[in-house]
Amino acid sequence: MKVKTIPVILVILSVLLTGCGKSANQSQQSTKTQQSTQSAKTNPDVTTTASIVNTGDAFVKAISKSGTWIIAVLNDLTINQDLVVEGDFKNTKTPPVSERKLALYAQDANRKVTARYTLTAPKMTIKSPDAQITNGTFKGDLYVSAKNFQLIGATVDGNVYFTTDEAKSTFKMDANSKITGKQELKK
Repeated sequence: MKVKTIPVILVILSVLLTGCGKSANQSQQSTKTQQSTQSAKTNPDVTTTASIVNTGDAFVKAISKSGTWIIAVLNDLTINQDLVVEGDFKNTKTPPVSERKLALYAQDANRKVTARYTLTAPKMTIKSPDAQITNGTFKGDLYVSAKNFQLIGATVDGNVYFTTDEAKSTFKMDANSKITGKQELKK
């Protein structure tokens, strides 16, 4: 009798364990879905990802209001139209802060700049607050209409015109940046 009971008990345990295993797995998936939904409700997506571009059309789309907070180019670009960088974006840092970055360079895994690129256009207007051009060259005239615009390791091969007093007073440029033309307030 004991010999028959052991296989029956093993079969019952096997069925119970298999059933519980599926239930626990389904429960974990349900919990993850609930947590994801809860997170989406309490933490709205206020950040965007980077846009890596190698064509003029992709660049124009990336700098638009519906673009991304960082636009990284992969090569020199010449765009034969006026450009407008617009929209208020948050970066992906914690906590997210207002930022718009035109990254005109390539870097290695250690974040060392390995190449610098030139973006050429007749005119570019900066309407995004907290925007910056980093580690490359913009060739053309730059119009700054937003506050806190920065040049970081960048060159503007042209003039920089500020369209408001606030845009001019909050502009910053590091020691590695330069402007070949004039800088003036032009309302």
